[in-house]
Amino acid sequence: MTAASPADDNSVRLTPTSPVAVIEIDNPPVNATSQAVRAGLLAAIHEVERNPQIEAVVIACAGRTFVAGADIREFGQPPREPHLPDVIDAIEACSKPVIAAVHGTALGGGCEIALACHARIADPGASFGLPEVKLGLVPGAGGTQRLPRLIGLEAALDLVSSGRMVKAAEALRLGLIDRLSSGDLRQDTMELARELIGKQIRRTGEQPVAAMDGQNASARIAEIRRKARGAEAPGRAAELVLLAAELPLKQGMARERETFLALRSSEQSAALRHAFFAEREVTRLPGFDAVEPRSVQKVGIVGAGTMGSGIAIAFADAGFDVKVVETSEQALAAGRARIADTYEKQVASGRLTAAARDERSRLIDYGVGLDTLSDRDLVVEAVFEDLEVKRALFRDLDAIPKPGTILATNTSYLDISLIADATSRPADVVGLHFFSPANVMKLLEIVRTDATADDVVATGLALAKRLRKIPVVCRVCDGFVGNRILSRYRQQAEYLLEEGALPHEVDAALEAFGFPMGPFAVSDMAGLDIAWARRKRLAANRDPNERYVDIADRLCEAGRFGRKTGAGWYRYEAGKREIDPAVTALVEEASQRRGLTRRKISTEEIQARIRAAIVNEACKILDERIVERPLDVDVVMMHGYGYPAWRGGPLFEADRIGLQPILAQVKERAERDGPGWEVAESLAGRAASNAKFYP
Repeated sequence: MTAASPADDNSVRLTPTSPVAVIEIDNPPVNATSQAVRAGLLAAIHEVERNPQIEAVVIACAGRTFVAGADIREFGQPPREPHLPDVIDAIEACSKPVIAAVHGTALGGGCEIALACHARIADPGASFGLPEVKLGLVPGAGGTQRLPRLIGLEAALDLVSSGRMVKAAEALRLGLIDRLSSGDLRQDTMELARELIGKQIRRTGEQPVAAMDGQNASARIAEIRRKARGAEAPGRAAELVLLAAELPLKQGMARERETFLALRSSEQSAALRHAFFAEREVTRLPGFDAVEPRSVQKVGIVGAGTMGSGIAIAFADAGFDVKVVETSEQALAAGRARIADTYEKQVASGRLTAAARDERSRLIDYGVGLDTLSDRDLVVEAVFEDLEVKRALFRDLDAIPKPGTILATNTSYLDISLIADATSRPADVVGLHFFSPANVMKLLEIVRTDATADDVVATGLALAKRLRKIPVVCRVCDGFVGNRILSRYRQQAEYLLEEGALPHEVDAALEAFGFPMGPFAVSDMAGLDIAWARRKRLAANRDPNERYVDIADRLCEAGRFGRKTGAGWYRYEAGKREIDPAVTALVEEASQRRGLTRRKISTEEIQARIRAAIVNEACKILDERIVERPLDVDVVMMHGYGYPAWRGGPLFEADRIGLQPILAQVKERAERDGPGWEVAESLAGRAASNAKFYP
């Protein structure tokens, strides 16, 4: 007999078999803890308590996953009873053994449900995690208090403060689960339930946890806060974990709930929730719902340098048939070695098994010459960033692949329309701008020309999903979205150098803002020669009245291209970044040539001017319809350039803090620096109207 819960949608079902009953949660697609699920689960536990025929119960889930978190449809709404902590407390307090059968993912509230059960069995492919810090929150239903009681303070600090997921094998090693299923998960769980009938119940909340000494605890909290770079939730979560060794469960949960509610109304949580939804919305391009993508399984990569190798690995990791081609056997051998070295490092670090390395390596074939790409469904070009080189390549490539093959360029700045015009099939040409390292970075700019076919754009979106990338579709302009904005705020950073700041001061200010690295450190890592080549390409069309800072040019002329040459904006000794007096002298000399009296520039001014540059250029991109939505810009900046996610992206943040201060900064720049600093129409209009500009 199956008894439905009182929930109207039948999202929780109790099968009251004797002696082991099954509570099944069935709330597709991810069995989220909606109000109906919470009510149904609580009612089912009460029925288990009342029914003398039931001596133990298994909590399992229908579909492809265990409970994978909260119902995002309830975000921002007033909480409705029963509250999840009360449901979980009832599970743990049950007088009969409750065992969780976990498959798929047990995340957030789902993990907390599993923690409150008296035992846990997981499918070998299952994952566990408490990712609340990624939304600016802390676990709110006992996660910070029960997890350390199962796995200890040190391991719990790591999982709760990072929000990372652990696979079932690691969960077993940690003590988070009791067993791995050997085949039939539900059958294995029911067998364990029968074993536990009549035995003393092991309630997680009653388990002791060894305290950490004060010095170590303080050091761990400090390290967690440092890594969080301004995000508040990780440190708050870590503090709560430490309380598990000091307070009884009930008191610890009260502190947890208090912190959860405070953070839920914070600006950081609002920003991180925006980031969460933006990452999902960005994949839904308006007007493309009905467009079918082309079929792609065989992929060709032209160029086996750093970018080409990374792109090849990204496709192989996703299960594509990959062929990498170069112009010579020597260049091909270097590329093959580069790919092999990347995989070896992943195996050495434990991120990849040797078997997985071998399987992925077998998916990559190598060849010399474009004629080996005739059977490919997609060809991605990753050669030197020079327009004529790329046009010549596409001209040669045009006649080789079969009709319908997509021809993609990985250019960072160049006009893709001009590249497409070198072919007889411009409708098949698209930009797939990967970010380095391409096998790691999640962002993918999909750049469409006026001629790019809709199904080619749709294919780009489908590929991004298979590659586990976050795609942003944009139109053609110099630098597209991210590099165009980067060029503008890097320019402002160079103005700051002429006026009195030094590279390490600008970088420190941006790192204090929340960026992982400042613009000059990033330039050194990427290579100063890349931007130098672009500046030389644009020099003929530069407005002679526009302020131009030549410090970076002089560094390049001296052979200082960054980390790869041991010197750029900084000097590198044994890989360590050091301030270089020679650069300081060069900066001070540039101020003299400009006729500027150097002054002390505060961290606040540096941050305000960089923020103004970013927001103004982003609004120009919106005005020009390079992208359709502000969230597109936010996603690019967060995932490609390290804009702190806890700020929600530059346009979200500008909208929250008010645009008037930013508008004032931009106007000041326009008056001071001349061409290129016109105020974006959308920024001026929105500041004047104080209107929200997020759909």
